[in-house]
Amino acid sequence: MANAPRRDTGADEPGYDWLYGTRRKGVGGSGAPAGADDATQVQRQQPRSGPRDPEPTRMLPTVDRPAGRRTPSGGPYETPPPARPRGGGSGKGGDRGRRPVAPPPSGPSRSRRRPRLGWVKLVLALWVVFLVAVPLVAWSKIDKVDATPSGNRPSAQSGTTYLLVGSDSREGLTRRQQLRYGVGKGEGRRTDTIMLLHTGSGPNLLMSIPRDSIVDVPGHGSTKINAAFAYGGPKLLEQTIEQNTGIRIDDYVEIGFAGFVDVVDAVNGIQICPKQAMKDRRANLDVKKGCQDVDGKVALGYARSRHTSGLGDIARAQHQREVVSAVGDKAASPWSVINPIRYYRLAMAGSDSLRVGKDTGMIATLRFAWAMTRVNGKNGLTCGVPISDLAVHWDPVRSKRLFRLIAEDRTGDVSKRLCRQSGLRTG
Repeated sequence: MANAPRRDTGADEPGYDWLYGTRRKGVGGSGAPAGADDATQVQRQQPRSGPRDPEPTRMLPTVDRPAGRRTPSGGPYETPPPARPRGGGSGKGGDRGRRPVAPPPSGPSRSRRRPRLGWVKLVLALWVVFLVAVPLVAWSKIDKVDATPSGNRPSAQSGTTYLLVGSDSREGLTRRQQLRYGVGKGEGRRTDTIMLLHTGSGPNLLMSIPRDSIVDVPGHGSTKINAAFAYGGPKLLEQTIEQNTGIRIDDYVEIGFAGFVDVVDAVNGIQICPKQAMKDRRANLDVKKGCQDVDGKVALGYARSRHTSGLGDIARAQHQREVVSAVGDKAASPWSVINPIRYYRLAMAGSDSLRVGKDTGMIATLRFAWAMTRVNGKNGLTCGVPISDLAVHWDPVRSKRLFRLIAEDRTGDVSKRLCRQSGLRTG
C-alpha cells in the first residue's frame, strides 16, 4: 500500500517480504527460510497489512478421475460435456457450455388452426341447412289435389310417367298482372298445356298432347281432350289420357300463369327462337324473328300464342316444349345451387301457384324438376303426339306405336319418324 512502511531487506532486494516471508541467509539455501527444502517453495502466506480482500481466491478440491478414459490424442482425461436439457439444441461435443437453442417453429400452432377450421365447418353446416330448408319451405306452400283416377287403370309399368298441366287459372293474379300478362278475367280452371314426361332406362321423353285433340272422354263422348279437365279436373283428365294411350300416369304436376312467369324470371330469362315475327294481341305478344332473350312475361305469351301460325294449336305446343326445355337447361346450371339468391328464387318460384297430386311426394317432385332439365338435345326427346291432320286426330298407327314404346320404357327405340315436333308425318 502507498502508506505502508517499507521493510529494509537489502539494497538489491524488492520489498516482497509480506508475500514470501523473511529470508535468512545460510539456512536452507541462499536466502531460504529455515526448514525449507527448496528456495522456490511457496511459504505460508503472511497476513496482509492492508485491508482484507472481500473475495479471496480459493482452491477447488481435486476430483478423482476414472482410469482408462483418455482423449483421442492420448492426453489426460477429458471432462464429459454437461448433460443437455431435454428438447434443447443439437450439435456435437464442441457445443459444451452453450445455451440450448429452441427448435424453429414448425408452422401455425393448433390453437390458431382450430378457430379457423371451426369457422369453415360452421359455414358448411349452415350452407347444408340452407340447401335443405329452402325446398322444405317451398314444399309447404304447394297445394295437394286428388288426381288419382278410380276404376280400371293400366297395370304398373317400368319407369315413371308424369302428367304436366299448364292451368289458365287466374287465381293469385292481381288486376294489374292480368292486364300485363294479357290473360283477362277468365273464371274457372282450364288447361292450354298438356304434356307427358317419361323417365326410365332410355332418354327422357317429353310429349305434348294438343289441347284440341279429339278423343273419347269417359262419360262425355268424343270431344276435345281439355274438356276433360273442365268437366272433372285432374282425375278425369288422367283417366282420359290413360284410357286413350294405355300409359299409366304415376304423378301429377300443375302450374298456373303466375308460377310460369316466376320460374322463367328465377333463371334470369330464357332464349326463344321464333321462325317468324309474332304479334298476337290476345297473348300480349310482339317479338321479332330469330333467337332472342326474353323474360317471364314474354315467354308466357310465346307459349300461349296460337294465332300467328297456320298450325294453330300444333305450333303452340311446339312453343311450350321450347320454353320448358329452355328453362330446364338454365336451371341445370351449377350457378342455380352456388348462387344462394338464385337457388332461393328458383325453389320458391311458382310454389304459390303449383299443385301436385296427393300421391306425389316431395322426392317425386324433385325428381320431376331434375328430369325437366334433361329433355332436350342428347339428354332427351321432345315430340308431339303423332296426328293425321290439323283437326288434331291422332294417327291410328304411329300414335299407338309411340304409346307402346313409352309404356314399355323403350324410349331409346323411338325413331325420328315417330318423334316429330309437329306430330305430322312430314312436320
